[in-house]
Amino acid sequence: MINTEDQEALFKLISEYLEKDVECTAIGDTAMMFLGYKTATKDIDMVFQNEKDRGIFIKAIEKIGYKERSIRGVYDKKREQHKGKPKMFSRGEERFDLFVKNVFGVEITKDMTQRNDFIGKKTLIIKILPKEDLILLKAVTNREKDMEDIEAIVEKEKSIDWNRIVDYAASQRNNSPWILHDLEEKMQLLKKKLFIKKEFFDKIYEAESMH
Repeated sequence: MINTEDQEALFKLISEYLEKDVECTAIGDTAMMFLGYKTATKDIDMVFQNEKDRGIFIKAIEKIGYKERSIRGVYDKKREQHKGKPKMFSRGEERFDLFVKNVFGVEITKDMTQRNDFIGKKTLIIKILPKEDLILLKAVTNREKDMEDIEAIVEKEKSIDWNRIVDYAASQRNNSPWILHDLEEKMQLLKKKLFIKKEFFDKIYEAESMH
């Protein structure tokens, strides 16, 4: 496991091995740690703007001992076969999931709530998405503990913009055919702990019926 202090030290170390400045967006547990929703993780999830930047980042982490591994068993079959799947690198129990432009077809918004610069030989710029985007992407990746993480966010936050989440999901339906179904499923589970208006479910059903 990597705690918050370890994660920041790791990013600083990686910046020492970069060939040029690299910008990316943190999602998943990585973003949650930056925002204070959790304190440790095994998985570091990042989205790069292009293949070149991901390649430069990969070269840097390989120099400090990370090796590419198969994604088999981490995601389900439909995600393993999706063109928007990540490249995965591990060292011991730690793992990087590295995406380019999108996460299983879901494009990353340009909005951010935070920017973190790690300056070494070059600069690693890490942007953090709004909480609503993190919730949707947790529904999209659908790994073992993603539902727990969604619950952690909504329990800590007094206000969640469900309109933003549903609209974002609907806009990505063509790129990620299962996105509305997975979001609706997670929202149904959340209803056991959180009040979510019927209108947001109706909005999902209407968007799904249009395809």
